[in-house]
Amino acid sequence: MCFCGLTQKMTDVFSSSSEAVFQRTVSVSFSATRSHAGNQIAETCQFITSNQFKKVALQFPDDLLPDAVRVSAEIEKETKAKTFILGDTSYGSCCVDEVAAEHVRADCIVHYGPSCLSPCRRLPLLYVFGKRPIDVQQCAAAFRELYPDCQSHVILLYDVTYSHAIGDLRTLLCDIYPNVVVSLLKTDHSCGAELIQDSCVDTDHIDSQDDRVILKFGRQFSVKAGQSVDNYSMFYIGQEGLTLTNFMMTWNHCAFSSFNPETHTGRVESVKINKALMKRYYAIERAKDASVVGILVGTLGVANYLTIIEQLKDIIHKAGKKSYTFAMGKINVPKLANFLEIDVYVLVACPENSLLDSSEFYRPVVTPFEMELACNKHREWTGEYVTDFRDLLPGGSSHVGFPQQDQSAIEEETTDVSLITGALRTCSTTSSEIMNGRSESSSLVPRNQTFTVANTNTAASFLSGRSWQGLEPKLGQTPVVKAVEGRRGIAIAYEEEGVGNKDASTPLQKSLK
Repeated sequence: MCFCGLTQKMTDVFSSSSEAVFQRTVSVSFSATRSHAGNQIAETCQFITSNQFKKVALQFPDDLLPDAVRVSAEIEKETKAKTFILGDTSYGSCCVDEVAAEHVRADCIVHYGPSCLSPCRRLPLLYVFGKRPIDVQQCAAAFRELYPDCQSHVILLYDVTYSHAIGDLRTLLCDIYPNVVVSLLKTDHSCGAELIQDSCVDTDHIDSQDDRVILKFGRQFSVKAGQSVDNYSMFYIGQEGLTLTNFMMTWNHCAFSSFNPETHTGRVESVKINKALMKRYYAIERAKDASVVGILVGTLGVANYLTIIEQLKDIIHKAGKKSYTFAMGKINVPKLANFLEIDVYVLVACPENSLLDSSEFYRPVVTPFEMELACNKHREWTGEYVTDFRDLLPGGSSHVGFPQQDQSAIEEETTDVSLITGALRTCSTTSSEIMNGRSESSSLVPRNQTFTVANTNTAASFLSGRSWQGLEPKLGQTPVVKAVEGRRGIAIAYEEEGVGNKDASTPLQKSLK
């Protein structure tokens, strides 16, 4: 009995033909419901044609990917430019994926959807936030209910997707509330970044001559002379999420209220900032106890990310700790669980993605600011919280230099008590190697007949203390044999299978007989 036909059918069932994949056609319907990202194609085409871009990278978040094909086709039709759709970014979708755009040698990037407005340095950029629906009248009514005093000093912040309606909201409020300050979206981009927003705030109202202008997180606003941000309340328009959390942690001395356009409700934010700050302070204490630190690269697009990584390596080394750098894309629990020798991780990312909830992780994940608090004794915990790592760099608003040691204090060590374990811990910030900028840590040590230099490696010491250290080499315990040729082919059908056997049928074929 011949089973050739049956075998072919079985192959078609369990695996498809490679040729069919290339010949398959996909029908795309362009009559889908137009999303808020697709309503601004004319402005996007104007940006492309005016700058004569030939290759354009279109970056979409996951929720807007269904509209990507339609938007791409319309842009190519209007501009004759070649478009490339960027989806499933390596890190947060709020950040511009300049690395993926450079892979296709794009001339510019068009970023769709919500954005953290972190500065970029490589390619020209256009932000298309879209227009999420919002009832301006209900928002104004919620504001009046939350702030019955017309003399209240309030700074109005908002999610970027509602920027199109802020001009109308300001018209309704500023005549009644003279002390309301409406923020303006503003980008910091060396290659040039443009924003598509139909309703801009009057810049003359913001940049008064005597007012102090503040630019942070892509928002620009001003406070009156002689006052600080702490004297104002904050009113946020948008859903609860990373953006609001970032604002509340940064301006933690301000009272926050919010309006959710989806539920049409306003409320006083009841999140206890002091409790959240104490949780972060606990992570700082864990960082002080750590001996091995893992630096997680959480962005490849935010400006100066390489500079802050080098600064972290330097302060971690000066604090007598060992650091390793990891670039693993999106962070999750299984990835970090593979490195048990790491005591604490520090995440280098944009301000909105830096505040990672590490309660489910085996090791705490801290921010660069928290790592500096743990390593630099000149930086004290005052309640101020910094989420933007650019503020920690030299010239930044929150930069604190590492203490310079003199030669007379080379042998001194700083000792304190851990608030978690109660044990004494030392911070060797004054060793001669650190002062001279040399690092001799290595698993390879020089040796001769007279002496051996013992030099410990933190990761190697951790490995030696584990009960299971991998496959056992058993040196000298196994016989030495000549190398033999192994099998060829794939696991489902090696080449030598069936050779010398009269019946080479598979078990399934035998059962069918």
